[in-house]
Amino acid sequence: MEPFRILASRAVALDHDNIDTDVITPMQRIMEGLDSMIAHAFEPLRFLPDGTPDPAFPFNEPARRGAQILIAGRNFGCGSSRETAVWAIAGLGIRCVVASSFGDIFFANCFKNGLLPIVLGEAEARRLMELADDATALFTVDLEAREIRPPRGAPIPFVISAVRREALLGGLDEIGLTLRRQKAIEEFATRDRAARPWIYR
Repeated sequence: MEPFRILASRAVALDHDNIDTDVITPMQRIMEGLDSMIAHAFEPLRFLPDGTPDPAFPFNEPARRGAQILIAGRNFGCGSSRETAVWAIAGLGIRCVVASSFGDIFFANCFKNGLLPIVLGEAEARRLMELADDATALFTVDLEAREIRPPRGAPIPFVISAVRREALLGGLDEIGLTLRRQKAIEEFATRDRAARPWIYR
């Protein structure tokens, strides 16, 4: 995975609560493969009934193209446990999602795919969403300092576990984190083999 350290980008505000993984990646698009999942991400919200892009949906605004930060409503990524939702969002170029709450499985899947989910208080998330109304506004997400620096106002600190922060900073998934401790694992295996040889027959 690409390491995540400091991200400076414009933001997309998605002012909807309870956007579930079925909305982010509808089952039909999952069956069609990753390219279709990305092209049709958020399909029920992003497209009109005739299949054309809804100009009012934030991801369809030309000024938002290239934005890497998504500021979402409450309980983002709830619903069924499909990692494809994270794949599709990452495929849109998003590297950080900010919300006041997330679906638990979606939240965990973000870290497995190099995406940083940040939980803020509702008032703070709302303020960032309002600042993102300006399509030119630049936000900085600093994982090293554990803070978001909005285009106006004081930096906003956020909480992240030390292990998950280490993984994102190093561009590591769970296997990569484990392999960083390979020497200690091998030393344990050597000691254990001597102490319990019958286990290794």
